Amino acid sequence: MAIQTEHNVNVALGAILGGKLPTFAVNAEQMRQIVDRPGLRPDIVITAPGRAPVVIEAEFMPARTAEAEAKDRFGLEVAKTSRHIDAAVALRYPEAVKDADDLDAALRDARLSYSVLYADGSRFPESGWLDGGVDDVTDLIRLVSVPQRAIDEAADALERGIDRAASILEQLAGSRPEIVTGIARLLGMSEVLQTYRMAGAIVANAMVFHERLAGLHGVKPLSRLCGTSAANPKGNILDAWAQILKVNYWPIFAIARDIVDQMPAAEAAQLLTNLRCTAEDVAATGANQAHDLTGRIFQRLIADRKYLATFYTLPASAALLARLAVSKMDVDWSDADVIASLKIGDFACGTGALLSAVYERIAAMHERAGGDLAALHPKMMEEVLYGCDVMPSAIHITGSTLSGAQPTVGFGKTRLYTLAYGRQEDRSVSIGSLELLQSSAAMTLFNTSDPAMQTGSAGEEVAAQIIADVPDGEFDLVIMNPPFTSNTKHYDADDGVLNAAFAAFDFSESVQKRMAARMRRLTRDTAYHGHAGLGSAFASLAHHKLKPGGVIALVLPLTLVNGSSWQKFRELMSTEYTDLVVVSTSANSDDISFSADTGMAECLVVGQKAVVDSPSRARFASLSRRPRGFAESSSTADQIALHDSIRKIEDGPYGGDAMFVGDEMIGQLLDAPTDSYEIGWGAARVSDISVAQVAHSLSIGKLWLPAQAQAAKLPIAQLSDAGQRGHDSQMFISAAHRGPFAKLPPSPTATYPSLWSHDAKNETRFVCEPDSQMQAKVGMEEQAATVWTTASRAHISRGFRFTTQPLAVAFTERETIGGRAWPNVTFSDEQFDYAFSAWGNSTLGLICYWWHSSRQQDGRGDITIRSAESLPILDLRALTDAQLSTAKAIFDDFRERDLMPAYLADADPNRARLDRRVMCDLLGFDEGVYRAVRQLSAKWCAEPSVHGGKRRPKGAKFVM
Repeated sequence: MAIQTEHNVNVALGAILGGKLPTFAVNAEQMRQIVDRPGLRPDIVITAPGRAPVVIEAEFMPARTAEAEAKDRFGLEVAKTSRHIDAAVALRYPEAVKDADDLDAALRDARLSYSVLYADGSRFPESGWLDGGVDDVTDLIRLVSVPQRAIDEAADALERGIDRAASILEQLAGSRPEIVTGIARLLGMSEVLQTYRMAGAIVANAMVFHERLAGLHGVKPLSRLCGTSAANPKGNILDAWAQILKVNYWPIFAIARDIVDQMPAAEAAQLLTNLRCTAEDVAATGANQAHDLTGRIFQRLIADRKYLATFYTLPASAALLARLAVSKMDVDWSDADVIASLKIGDFACGTGALLSAVYERIAAMHERAGGDLAALHPKMMEEVLYGCDVMPSAIHITGSTLSGAQPTVGFGKTRLYTLAYGRQEDRSVSIGSLELLQSSAAMTLFNTSDPAMQTGSAGEEVAAQIIADVPDGEFDLVIMNPPFTSNTKHYDADDGVLNAAFAAFDFSESVQKRMAARMRRLTRDTAYHGHAGLGSAFASLAHHKLKPGGVIALVLPLTLVNGSSWQKFRELMSTEYTDLVVVSTSANSDDISFSADTGMAECLVVGQKAVVDSPSRARFASLSRRPRGFAESSSTADQIALHDSIRKIEDGPYGGDAMFVGDEMIGQLLDAPTDSYEIGWGAARVSDISVAQVAHSLSIGKLWLPAQAQAAKLPIAQLSDAGQRGHDSQMFISAAHRGPFAKLPPSPTATYPSLWSHDAKNETRFVCEPDSQMQAKVGMEEQAATVWTTASRAHISRGFRFTTQPLAVAFTERETIGGRAWPNVTFSDEQFDYAFSAWGNSTLGLICYWWHSSRQQDGRGDITIRSAESLPILDLRALTDAQLSTAKAIFDDFRERDLMPAYLADADPNRARLDRRVMCDLLGFDEGVYRAVRQLSAKWCAEPSVHGGKRRPKGAKFVM
């Protein structure tokens, strides 16, 4: 006979949740919770100031009516909150709880199943149930109680207000340009529309925060200061903000005050009146305590995105990375003093999204352990959180989002620094946070961190500039989404930009060159590489600042996985970090990245700085999409961090460990070695892990196909062992590299023919015609002759678009010196050219190319001229004379056969014929192996990184 009733269990669960959510009101099995329904008794009602109410409806398994009862609560107004229920949790107790003698202990140990239902008809998870303990339910309640609809409405209202403010400043620029020049100087920006919007955003944000402080510290509401009857809105606001600054809140109000102070009274009144309405609109939504409200629109305001590459970390992505990072920190989260002793840094903080996410996670852990968040807040702001950026406006936003965690709690100095960038007063140059590579201190641009030294947001120079102390080797966590810009991209020269990484803020060419030179000096002996870009420099900075046992957590371009320029970073991670996690998405389009608007694949890298030597391995998580919300981020992070006994890549083509949220598979996990850092890691952005396992086996000379009981030997070598790749095309024509040639249109009688560019229409067969010719420059004939000695008939693709191009390897009847898209390859035996063409365009050859390439863009694999050297290919030297003759026969068979684009390899009858001839005729395998290769081609073509989301032609069906 059951001991416990559902009523008893609900009361006990409410008591446990109340202890873990001390700032929330948790009422279990109580009436008078719902306006106009005094007799209604929801199981558990949870409320908190500034948050949406959450209702839990719980039953013992099988809980057939729990979800229906949860849905019945939608739209009801919760007493004393003026908020309606938009989200409810349906929860199922296991049978063991029903029979427990010690109910509290049973609930704390129980595995509960639950789902979240929303008033708009959505459900999380979409099907099935989440599984977790009471701590997991506690985390979910914190996430669900964020009023998402209100935040979206508030963000829209804020942007409308900013646009109106920008119009006022733009008009002022026409009539009083010197005023706007001063405002632009405050922000470290030039006088353009984006600057006006940024200024408007800073003042608007200060006014939203002002409205939150109204009634505290003697702060009057905006309606009394700049309402329609106010005689002097500018004077009233400046006086009020001076009073607020005596309390603190410097990161929020200092620059905003100076912007208003510079404006004429009439225009200031117009601006403040408009933004008062905006602040009131935001407050009316009930979302004015959202941590990241202003940060969400910040990236829409940045003009120099191409060169600063400051792409906004999406909130759900930030939450995922923060949760993974914090899970690796060995901290007693109940001890406020221990937490206060931590050092957590983001040296490219932007809007503060990542610092905010970390703070939110630490706050959740501390509160769950019974901690006082209000008491912790000053220490977090003054001692724990370090944020650096080169844009004063970014530091303003970061200060706002972090302060918003406890808006009524004051604090002293902060560790938020706007660092000097570009040419300085003493004629030196500075490169922002990267100055910290040489020192634990750097000069700030403006002092918004230490009120004791503050005379204004810019103020007197002596008082305005302070030394930012960011100690080496002492940080417990460094978390960043650094800029990715490379200083060596050839395409930037087309824009007249010689040093792209330093081209923001209209720096002169000479300043850019000096900044680039300083970068080279400061990054010497680090993991930085010019082609990898600023991301590798910031990754080196993170390593420099971390203490042993500290955690690194980065958003980086996917090129770090296989890109040759990221080799030093991979080596650093492999040799000096442990418990590595690499998270990517196998999806295309918007889901390819974790940031907004990048349009390129990214990954998350999390690891712990090793105290002792550890195995060089990583946990690779390939998600089917990036998380759609905070609840999904939480579940995804738990799946990645807590999953046990993950299958290894060496275990054979049996797939990885599936991750589920409810009934939906959200991705797969794979354990793989990282010690092959020279070649690359490969095991990222893969939908079907068995394809990765096959590719890995191929790369080490084993043919292990899905559904095959064991592996067979296959002679595989790196391209550089079997042959020699040609020169980089820049060595042919680039003036910077003293290239001896000029590129001209093709000619059938060319002395120096070249296969330079991709043209998918003319690359459907093994044999391709040269599309260009080279002409020796006057006085460089000897150098031209030297380059010509590397000419050959075989060519390897660069920038292989699987969705349009059929060939990984091209052959020219005449020897050519290749080109940008088709570097040439020379072999010691001309018979190897034919075998290389046959192997490289077969399914296994395509998969080897794909595995070795950077899959950063949809439907495309890129290899550099350097990484081509380590491309795994059939070891042509191991083929017998008979096999080489067979390869030539296969090549001749395909001279006149057209191949479909690579993403249709499974539906291409000619590719199937090529597979049969290569596997059976050339390599001597039986029909069963051939059929397994064809099945593998279907798996590979289904990879999102291969098809790039491109729709298959009508009638394109699998061909055996």
